[in-house]
Amino acid sequence: MNKDFPRIISLLRKEKGLSQKQVADDLNISQALLSHYEKGIRECGLDFLVKIASYYNVSCDYLLGRTPDRSGATINIEDIPEYNDNTDNDNAKGNMLAVLNKRLIMNTTSIIFDTLIRTSNKKLTGYVSNYLMNSNYLLFRKLYSSNEYNPQAIFSVDKNIYTGYIRAAMNVEETKIDNLLNMPKSKIHIDLSPEAIETEYKDKASSLYNLIQNSEKNIRQKI
Repeated sequence: MNKDFPRIISLLRKEKGLSQKQVADDLNISQALLSHYEKGIRECGLDFLVKIASYYNVSCDYLLGRTPDRSGATINIEDIPEYNDNTDNDNAKGNMLAVLNKRLIMNTTSIIFDTLIRTSNKKLTGYVSNYLMNSNYLLFRKLYSSNEYNPQAIFSVDKNIYTGYIRAAMNVEETKIDNLLNMPKSKIHIDLSPEAIETEYKDKASSLYNLIQNSEKNIRQKI
């Protein structure tokens, strides 16, 4: 079938808290065969693809990883909520990729900060904010410095060392985030299940899912 199908059907089963035996019985196949499908050892036929799509109430395209939207809808730039600024205008139409990716990133970032607000944890908010600000600083400075006529006086850190230092700072913040979230006594509760995302962030969910899909596509290309 493809690499996405085994992962997705396994994810859907676990999301619903179902055992392989239960799903296999419901679909009238053996547990061993379902296990092979979920591990990618065997490929299923089209009949089973349609049957399991109906069982989990998702589209076949979603099961095949062709779209991150469970209903099978494909995303268009007009479908993505935009922010009220002056960049998504006629001058930007020459680079629709930039406009599209901007909306994906901004909407996903909005979900991240809405989640931080819900946690009411100042430390976590600070660590995540620092990480994202450092990331934006790094990218902005590289773009800014590509033009030798842009005055460097706006930066106080030497141009020869800022890259290493900012990446080190990002690694520190990431470690702090991991340590805080993984503390045995941590009382931070974050519900970002697909159901919660669809309920709380319905207008931005497609942006998040497409960002995840694009990022993982890039990761797989590097493996």
